[in-house]
Amino acid sequence: MNATIGRWIIFALGLCAVTWIVATALRDSRPEGDTRTVSGYKPWEEETLELAALLPVQDGGRVKPLGTFAGFTMLSLHGARSMEIIGEGGEKVKIKPLEWMLDCFFRPELAKELPTFRVDNSEILEAVGIETRGRRDRYSYNDLAPGLDKMKQLAASYEQISRQDPKLLKPLEKQTLDQVYNIRTFEFLTGYMDFARNGLLPASGKVEGKILPVSEVMAAAPKIRAELQAAASGQPVSQEVQTITVLIEQAANSAKFGLNLFPSKNKEDAEWISAGGRIFNIFTGTTREPEQSIKDIKMLEDVATSLKSGESAFREKFAMLEASIVERAKERDEYRSIPLEADYFRKNWFIYALVWFLAAVVSAAVMFFTGQTKAGKISYWATVAFLSFGLIYLIIPIVKRSIIMERPPVGNLYDTIIFIDMAIVAFALLVEWMTRKRFVLGITPIVAAFLIVLARRFEVGEGRDHLDPLVAVLRSNYWLSTHVITITLGYASGLITALLSIVYVLLRSLRLDGGDTSLRRSITRAAYGCICLTLVLSLIGTVLGGIWANDSWGRFWGWDPKENGALMIVLWALAILHARIGGYIKEWGLHLASIFGGIVVAFSWWHVNFLNVGLHNYGFAAEKLWTVVVFYAIMSGFILLGAVTCLLEKRAKAVKTAREFGVKEPVEV
Repeated sequence: MNATIGRWIIFALGLCAVTWIVATALRDSRPEGDTRTVSGYKPWEEETLELAALLPVQDGGRVKPLGTFAGFTMLSLHGARSMEIIGEGGEKVKIKPLEWMLDCFFRPELAKELPTFRVDNSEILEAVGIETRGRRDRYSYNDLAPGLDKMKQLAASYEQISRQDPKLLKPLEKQTLDQVYNIRTFEFLTGYMDFARNGLLPASGKVEGKILPVSEVMAAAPKIRAELQAAASGQPVSQEVQTITVLIEQAANSAKFGLNLFPSKNKEDAEWISAGGRIFNIFTGTTREPEQSIKDIKMLEDVATSLKSGESAFREKFAMLEASIVERAKERDEYRSIPLEADYFRKNWFIYALVWFLAAVVSAAVMFFTGQTKAGKISYWATVAFLSFGLIYLIIPIVKRSIIMERPPVGNLYDTIIFIDMAIVAFALLVEWMTRKRFVLGITPIVAAFLIVLARRFEVGEGRDHLDPLVAVLRSNYWLSTHVITITLGYASGLITALLSIVYVLLRSLRLDGGDTSLRRSITRAAYGCICLTLVLSLIGTVLGGIWANDSWGRFWGWDPKENGALMIVLWALAILHARIGGYIKEWGLHLASIFGGIVVAFSWWHVNFLNVGLHNYGFAAEKLWTVVVFYAIMSGFILLGAVTCLLEKRAKAVKTAREFGVKEPVEV
């Protein structure tokens, strides 16, 4: 095989990889099916969205902007952070999370027409008699309404099975259960402001048909409680109080969704509370700030009813509500990171990084074909520049995340993906600076782009806020800064080693190195150095993890799968280094072993989470295991390619030697 054919093979492989990356990114951001028409839908004004973006709420154990809550809620239900519809006047409207959330709260009749729910398996709907439009599509709440009762009945039976053993659920049953959970979340959202819009009931002795605002009834709470307490001693309760009691309970339940909107004014009281909690507590007499509770509910009622007078009136009332909440949040020192977090999600840093890496792929392809010509040198520096810009666009959001979370940058699996991406790019640029051989620049942009797409798909699959606080046992900034970062850098070093070895295999198997032994030795030295770095980082990280485990769980080592995976990386790196020093493996052996080391890293980093055992288990769904299996297959393919090339080279060398010495048959090697 000549070098030209080899270059075109590499180009074709790279093109396939980039095509998959771009197609996946576009598919995740585009809706399925036809664009939905929602009659009468009018987009929210930009001033309203800017105002609502900085409203602080509490969810998931921390205070965050309403936009963050909206983004992850929409992501979990819709599978994307935007949707397209045809609105009023036949114009296309792109709805983002904050707009969708405002629709749910204040325009539920329109929200129920939006294609909110992503359904990946149409059999869920067919089982309850809902008309489908394809195996995978998006549906509105009103689309699902005809079969909701039956779907909820099925989900109730599946919940009982799940309580006994979640593994007993069939895939379709689990999908049905998850879909019903999403529907319940949507119902809570669209019902959150019902009490504020609708009030309670006609007031006795007042003008017929007048609706009592909940805040007005809350002011009479002491009298109502007194009458209910008197009923305990046998005194009769008026029909009006009985009705109010039932309706108040319904109003409180409808607004008890996990979104806590109001911070306590008392600094000693470390809680935020939902609108339903405000209502419920004042009627049970358990609140320590009754006046503020009534004021909060009155502001919500004013906001909800003001929309009838136009969006400017709505904005005025919303600004008053937000100012009150922000003031209390600042008094509690819980507002500092709100503007930073709103900006973080508004900028889409990782998408920009993906664009830079894809640009680096293009310039690397030009560099690959033009060699040492002037165009080759220009494309070389362009590739370095694009990779550097991509690295900056990874570092900035990672630093921002650390400031927002008030902890080191690695605390969950999503964090590890973007952190390892950053580390791989940094290691690759460092290797290039030390060697100036260009070999690492060809594959790094593709891997960097792939990891960003992986992070996005993981975020969509999880559908939860990865900025939320960690479980109590992990809330140690010291150990997160030492053990977790060190072991994660060990993963990154192991993966960059495997990439270097893949480059070596491709160069030699496709005859792209032109027999340049200097280039081969440079790659081998770089891979050897990265193996040493992997060993050091993994060993230190494993020991630190054992000390942390002893401090938290009372034992240094428990043969946990995650611990075993880290130990496997250490042992495999030691085996490679000892075999190399002892002369048992040469260049080929070192590179094939380091590619297998990439499989060991993947097992420790990802695969152990599918085992559903151990204290480090993250409980991944079994259907995601195929991604790891595909990675194993690809790496095994490179190992096989390298092994075959190695044997063919040895055979060719033996034939050449035999001919030089006049031997008819090749000697055995």
